[in-house]
Amino acid sequence: MSTLRPDLAVIAEHIPAGARVLDVGCGDGTLMAALRDRRGIDARGIELSPEDVELCVSKGLSVIQGDANRDLPQYPDDAFDYAILSQTLQTAERPDLMLDQLLRVGRQAFVSFPNFAYWRMRLSLLVNGRMPVTRHLPVSWYETENIHHLAIADFEALIAEKGVKVEASWFFGQGRQFGKAGANWRAEHAVFQLSR
Repeated sequence: MSTLRPDLAVIAEHIPAGARVLDVGCGDGTLMAALRDRRGIDARGIELSPEDVELCVSKGLSVIQGDANRDLPQYPDDAFDYAILSQTLQTAERPDLMLDQLLRVGRQAFVSFPNFAYWRMRLSLLVNGRMPVTRHLPVSWYETENIHHLAIADFEALIAEKGVKVEASWFFGQGRQFGKAGANWRAEHAVFQLSR
């Protein structure tokens, strides 16, 4: 799993073989293909972009085109062991409602997102007075799909408010993984494993 992006590698390592998985906003299907090919996991996906859906189908992946904001409520309760939302929460119309849906259709959920409170972003905004463009956020503010700019502390407050249990969490910055201490300013992105 080492060829995967760090957040995807962590998610893949913690899903047991034989699990039923829904990857919401699965993109080009990189995680789904790794789960299928390396772990024998039957993963399903939902993706908004028709080009990415076509790419997934060309890889033999089970993906439907849909808008998770509107289509996720149509899935039955506990239909999957794990629901995954990787680098998509910040693009959801209502991240709080999306989180509810993830934990309704999956017994557990993995959520990864960029941390907009990362110290380099804070410094760049302070010094330059403009929204930063970084390795993990490589497009200008007017091109980005991100409509919510959340920090790790914001996400932790949301899940505490909802009574969501954190099974595990991982934090990444400067190409390496580190512990929770100072994660809100040190981490470029985070992964949370959640349950009700």
